Amino acid sequence: MEKKFKTKTGYCHILPDNIVLTRDGVLGEISKITVGNTMVRSMVLYSLFLLYLIYKVVTLYGIGDIVRAILHLAVAALLFFVLLKSINNSATPVIPRNKIKSVTFKKATALTRACFLIDFEDEKGKLKKRLIMLPGSMSGGQEAVEDAVKIMQQEKLIV
Repeated sequence: MEKKFKTKTGYCHILPDNIVLTRDGVLGEISKITVGNTMVRSMVLYSLFLLYLIYKVVTLYGIGDIVRAILHLAVAALLFFVLLKSINNSATPVIPRNKIKSVTFKKATALTRACFLIDFEDEKGKLKKRLIMLPGSMSGGQEAVEDAVKIMQQEKLIV
């Protein structure tokens, strides 16, 4: 029997041999266009923005605007940290259950949504991480999160 729960951009189907993420609605269509099934496009865009910020730091420092240069440098450092942290992220829509190493549930905080972090081995044998973002509080998020956690526990993916 197929079990599924709502995600931020569609649905997560828990099958006996795979976890399949499907996109649905406006957010799903937007994420198909912007991200697709790979993180490369997003990483390139963030890297270009990082280069722009570094350019701004150098030019602002060059004209003597030290305060703005430091602010731009702080944002650039934060973006660089996020880029490094995201290198092993994946946008794959299908994860074989036998390749899953761990599933972690992260509760929502004041600034974030609840999500599942799935650590798995890709087809090349590399360890990757897939985030499954759950609906936010504005779209019936609490019920959806409870349903998702219950399904993941029933399937023995989380304890």
